[in-house]
Amino acid sequence: MKVILVAALAFAPMMLAKDTEPVKRLNEAAAVFSEVMAAPDSGIPQDLLEKAHCIVIVPGLKTAAFVFGGKYGKGYLLCRNKSGAGWSAPGTVRIEGGSVGFQIGGSQTDLIMLVMSERGADKLLSSKFTMGAEGSVAAGPVGRTATAQTDAQMRADILSWSRSQGLFAGLALEGATLRQDLDDNKTLYGKKLENRQIVTTGVRPPKAAAKLIALLNKHSMRERTSASTSSKR
Repeated sequence: MKVILVAALAFAPMMLAKDTEPVKRLNEAAAVFSEVMAAPDSGIPQDLLEKAHCIVIVPGLKTAAFVFGGKYGKGYLLCRNKSGAGWSAPGTVRIEGGSVGFQIGGSQTDLIMLVMSERGADKLLSSKFTMGAEGSVAAGPVGRTATAQTDAQMRADILSWSRSQGLFAGLALEGATLRQDLDDNKTLYGKKLENRQIVTTGVRPPKAAAKLIALLNKHSMRERTSASTSSKR
């Protein structure tokens, strides 16, 4: 009996660390989004963020994993509320496999995707989504406005960007798969909720998501306020 108790106590810190990983990742996702949007002229165009139905943020991908085709990223999916005035609670996601055009040799890469169509949002909320096969994906334009968009970008369901070693640029993600992570959802919400349920039924967001949601609302509101000011002029 003592042996079992000692073993349980030994593993407890490891289990606790694992359980808090989704919470830590939420803070990392908020930091990534904040830093990208704060870049003077090399962030995501705010007019695209305003038009997006959903956003996916995957912080700290290890580039070496792309070569071997293993599991290489975890992050979050948030969609606009039905009113369009705010953002939903986050659902957890993981990205796997595929032929991804990140820079080989980069120590760490952050990924952001904007879902620009209802079709793309619906596909993304399925249990498994293959980029390119089930929804068109294009490298997103960089800058304060979306004037640099090509025809392919304007038609794409999803626009994607990466940040590696300080460089921020559009990224093609053909062939990669995105899945919901029910275990991480259970860690955040206490039960294995589907991502579709989280983002469409008004599930209460965890406290750890407050900073990320506030940042998304702030940048979306900034665009709407700017547009309103311009129309009055």
